[in-house]
Parts: sequence; C-alpha cells; structure tokens
Amino acid sequence: MAFKCNVWTRRALALSALWWVWTAGAQTYPSRPIKAVVPYAAGGFSDQASRIIAEAMSKNLGQNIVIENKAGGGGRIGSESISKAPADGYQLLLTTNGTHTYMAVVEKSLSYDPVSDFTPISLVGKYGLLMVVNPTVPAKSLPEFLTYARDSKVQINYATSGMGSGLHFAGELFNAMGKVNMTHVPYKGSGPGMQDVLAGVCQVIFDGAAKPHIDAGKVRLLGTTSAVRDPRYPDVPTLSEAGLTGYDLTYWVGLFGPKGMPPDIQARLNASVKTALADPDVKRKLNGMGMTLVGSTPEAMVQEIRTETVKLRQIAAAIPGGVN
Repeated sequence: MAFKCNVWTRRALALSALWWVWTAGAQTYPSRPIKAVVPYAAGGFSDQASRIIAEAMSKNLGQNIVIENKAGGGGRIGSESISKAPADGYQLLLTTNGTHTYMAVVEKSLSYDPVSDFTPISLVGKYGLLMVVNPTVPAKSLPEFLTYARDSKVQINYATSGMGSGLHFAGELFNAMGKVNMTHVPYKGSGPGMQDVLAGVCQVIFDGAAKPHIDAGKVRLLGTTSAVRDPRYPDVPTLSEAGLTGYDLTYWVGLFGPKGMPPDIQARLNASVKTALADPDVKRKLNGMGMTLVGSTPEAMVQEIRTETVKLRQIAAAIPGGVN
C-alpha cells in the first residue's frame, strides 16, 4: 500500500511540474520579438492595415511585432510559409480573405488548407469595395445606373485587377443581381484598371482605393459592396440598401498562427488584438481606410471562412467561362 501511495505521489509531483512549466511559459510569452508575415507587397491596403494593428499589439504585448512582406502567388507564398512554421507564437500571418476564401475557390490545387493548416486568432476588421463610375455615365444613383445599364444600346465595361480577383467577383455578382451585362476587362492590378476608368476606356470599377479620385471628383461613387456603410462615406448607401437587396461582398483582414499553436498563446494574441482595436487612435486610422473594426473569437473566424467560401463557390459557378 505504501508503494502505491509513493507511485501516485510521484505522478502527482510530475504533473505539478509539467503544469508549472506550462503556466510559466504562458506568463512569459512573448519573451522575444514576433514576426508577422504579410503575404502581399509593401504599401498596399493590407500592408498598411497590418502595420497599424501590429504596432498597437506590440505595445500591449511588450514585444515588437516585425512585419515581413512575403509577396507572390497572390498571397500563396507567404501564407504557405506560415502554415509550415513552428507553432510557438513567434511567426504569425496577417492576411486577407484573398488567401483564405478567394484562393480556395480560384486555385485548382492550393498547397495549404485555409482552416486545418492554421490556428485562427482573430478577425481584425472588415471593409467593402467602392463602386465608382466615370463622370460621363449619366447616372447619379444606383437605380439610375441600373436603368441606364439595361439599355441594350449601351456598352458598359468594368475594370478589374484580373480574372478571379475580388473585383471580378464583385462585378459578376452585380451583373447577376442587377440583371445587367457589363463586360469584364481584366488588368494586371486595380491601379491600371482605375487609370482606364479615369480615361473613359472602362466606365465602372469596384475598388477599395478609389477615395482620392472620388474626393477629387474624377469618379462618382454609387455605393459600397459590403453589408455596412463605409465609415468614410456614412451618407452613401450600400448596394444592398440602394436597390440590390442582399448584395454583400465584404473583405477582411485577420490574424493567424501555424496549426497546433498552444491555446494559451492563441488566447493571449486574441486578447492583444482586441486591446489594440479598443485604442481610439487605431480605430481612427483603420476607419480612415474604410475598415469597420471587428475583433472576433477564433471560432467565429473559422465560421466566416467556411460560410464565405461556400458563397464564393456559388458566385464562381455562375460566372461565364469560370474563374480558373
């Protein structure tokens, strides 16, 4: 009997030691700088938003979060690198739904699983695209544009950043729901596409970076693609509010870790995101980019990915010629 008690005592001591090591690790994380991969080029929307949130998180974590831009493959290269990284909390991914929903639909063979190969941490914020038209288009509202576009004698071209891009999905969903037949003109990026809208070669573009041209009067804003109004233009209705009831293509920025991240580190980072988003300066900066702040649970993030992927597959199936 004494022997049995001794065995159980040793086991209890061993478990206590493991628990102490685990909790000590949780309390000391992070003990060195963290790298956050942004899978896009520096200077773009996602890069700017990521730097704002990373700077704020650095302050409340007590360690620097260093942004590394690892562009290529539409975001695939950077995302794949984090899917294979050590799950110790020192390598993270700040990305958009481009790499986790759109790419899952557009790519025939994706090298990572958007859900099972990552540890979800939190959605940072959501934003929509701005539907703008060249001022020569005789429509100052969405209902007027739909009437104009349904005229069989009218040729309307809409510019995008390429086949299968978010801009392409936005235009094709608009065609289907608005019962119009705008012609898709793909470009190598939204910048060149916007230049041709400004020149009148194309009449329409759905572009998140259109604000300078709107404010300068070079294009006319008809609505936003997301379910909520753009914080920069609170008086401009969403496309759903303006007449295309149910139209909703919302984009987001989110934080992930490699799969297998310890729950305590996941929780620490989730709390850090929410603390950062509560900062008035962070809210001002991200709202100024057209982003509505979120701060979600990891479970809500996974559900967002799954629901959105199903929706995008339905849109893709209806696009003439497909998106691959």
